[in-house]
Amino acid sequence: MEPDLVAQAATGLAANDYSIWSLVAQADLVVKGVLLTLVGASFWSWAIIFEKSGRIGKASRKSDNFEQVFWSGKSLDDLYQNISHKPDNPMAVVFVAAMREWRRSFEGGSVSGDLAASVRERIDKVMSVTLTREVGRLEKRLGFLATVGSTAPFVGLFGTVWGIMNSFQDIAANNDTNLATVAPGIAEALFATALGLVAAIPAVVAYNKFSNDLSRYSSKLEGFADEFSAILSRQLDERAR
Repeated sequence: MEPDLVAQAATGLAANDYSIWSLVAQADLVVKGVLLTLVGASFWSWAIIFEKSGRIGKASRKSDNFEQVFWSGKSLDDLYQNISHKPDNPMAVVFVAAMREWRRSFEGGSVSGDLAASVRERIDKVMSVTLTREVGRLEKRLGFLATVGSTAPFVGLFGTVWGIMNSFQDIAANNDTNLATVAPGIAEALFATALGLVAAIPAVVAYNKFSNDLSRYSSKLEGFADEFSAILSRQLDERAR
């Protein structure tokens, strides 16, 4: 490139503002829509990340505390009386649901051997349904993180392609390949790609972490439900004799 052309390109570049706000302001409606969509998805993803991090951690800690009390040898009836009005974690909710069904089964008196199997089946069903519901509440909105993680890069890529197309149209319209002519469109395009990655990467990392945490927590709840079911089954066999 000749010195005068270089000077003209440099002058053209200097006259343009390539800050983030300027790029957004200069972008056309399609690119602006892509950028705003990605920004909104990123903010909502971070809101979910903070909410889930605190909620899952709190549920896990309170479940650990409840489990310690449960295995401390305290009477199940006393424990039920203390927490039945307001269980504060999924494990306690499973316990209260099972104990409530247990008590209902004996409201009419003792249970005969023929009805013991039915009572055992109902208690297991109640715990299974309650466990599934509680885990489902913890999993709520995780699907949005998965969606952002899988689609945000492609949304950003769409903005990139659109911005490059605009740059080529500017070249054709002005019949000018000067760097100052195409730089704004290319900068917008690259910014859309970067923003797509900024939205996608935290969402993917958080989704994988929360999925693993919930998988371990769900297994812990299932183990507790199985152990509690065995305890109630032994007591049921003793009462049915």
